Amino acid sequence: MKALNLVTLLLIIIGGINWLLVGAFQFDLVAAIFGGQDGALARIVYVLVGLSAIYQLIPFSKAFQTGEVVAERGRL
Repeated sequence: MKALNLVTLLLIIIGGINWLLVGAFQFDLVAAIFGGQDGALARIVYVLVGLSAIYQLIPFSKAFQTGEVVAERGRL
C-alpha cells in the first residue's frame, strides 16, 4: 500500500509540474516526450495521473476524518 501511495503521489507531482509548464509557457512536457497529446503513450500518462489523483482522495479524506495529517503527527 505504501508503494502505491508513493507512485500515485509521484504521478500527481508530475501532472502538477506539467500543468505549471502548460500554464506558464504553453509547453506540454508529457506531450513532447510521448508524441503529442493524441499519442497513445501520452494519453496513458494523462489517464494514470488522473487515476492517481482520484486514488489520493482516500488518504486525503482519512486525514480529514482523523483531524490530523499523518505527516504532521508528533510535530509541535
